[in-house]
Amino acid sequence: MIRGGATYIMTNETHTTLYTGVTSDLKNRVWEHKNFFYPESFTAKYKLTKLVYFEGFHRIEEAIGREKQIKGGSRKQKENLINSINPEWKDLYKEVLEW
Repeated sequence: MIRGGATYIMTNETHTTLYTGVTSDLKNRVWEHKNFFYPESFTAKYKLTKLVYFEGFHRIEEAIGREKQIKGGSRKQKENLINSINPEWKDLYKEVLEW
């Protein structure tokens, strides 16, 4: 993994809710989402355990900027972004483990 940071999008099994986040440790952060490490969190409440998009950056500041850009977009824009790299909306967590 690029050491700076990553921006990512999580969803649930029915793809009804999206969550955009940023982290310096994508492997660990997605594990936390999948295992409801923070049981009161938004992602736990809506069971957002499926990683459908991620993008790595050399600097965490770049990842934060990208997160803000994605969060500022519409749901349709987020769907288009996901579809551009993951048209089947597969869980990409296994790819992150090898990243």
